[in-house]
Amino acid sequence: MSHKIPRLGVNVDHVATLRNARGAVFPDPVRAALVAIAAGADGITAHLREDRRHIRDEDMARLKREISVPLNFEMAATNEMVAIAIATRPHACCLVPERRSERTTEGGLNVLDGHDHLKLVTAELGKAGVRVSLFIEPGKSAVEAAESIGAPVVELHTGSWCDALAHGEKERAAQEFIRIQAAATLAEKLGLECHAGHGLDFATAATISALPQIAELNIGHFLVSEAIFIGLPEAIRTMREAIAAGRAKARQGAHGEHS
Repeated sequence: MSHKIPRLGVNVDHVATLRNARGAVFPDPVRAALVAIAAGADGITAHLREDRRHIRDEDMARLKREISVPLNFEMAATNEMVAIAIATRPHACCLVPERRSERTTEGGLNVLDGHDHLKLVTAELGKAGVRVSLFIEPGKSAVEAAESIGAPVVELHTGSWCDALAHGEKERAAQEFIRIQAAATLAEKLGLECHAGHGLDFATAATISALPQIAELNIGHFLVSEAIFIGLPEAIRTMREAIAAGRAKARQGAHGEHS
């Protein structure tokens, strides 16, 4: 358990979405990544989808070449993506489920049915020096399967919790947060580093940062949305303040337990 402030990974996918809507060369997701780093991002996340709906192959190559912080390559566990990841050599690869019909990633990996395949992919990427994380649902069986697969990191899907809060469903939100807490606790017990992401805003990022097991948050769509109104640097600075405030609550709680 750590009381260090969670790292902030900024996802630049939807800067590329805006660029691709006009078939233009701007806004440039690599420029957005550099702005994010200057504003305090600890890492950059980008998802190279099978249909290339936002990030493109050349974006990934430029990100690896031009940024000075760790690159987290989100990808489906396919032969094509494994080959691109090995050629790119990012700091980390986050394996995510992917369907062409979805607007965004809907839920975590099926780590139970896909166990053997994911274990092979994780081992292959690991041999290439790439740290693997698995984007999973916050459940006991998923965390245990991730540990069996051999990934050193899990990223808990926070989308259901955030969605319940957004719709004022307090009981469902409370149940979802209990699931997240339990999954984070189990991940730590099994020796897995625990990240979280999907649907987070300033308030939910602060809340989840109070869980001392959370080492990193990956946030994209909300930050790009806020950038329209307050600018990307200010959005990132405000997010870092929210994360720090949440972790400060965890420290206060720990001190209270031992006083």
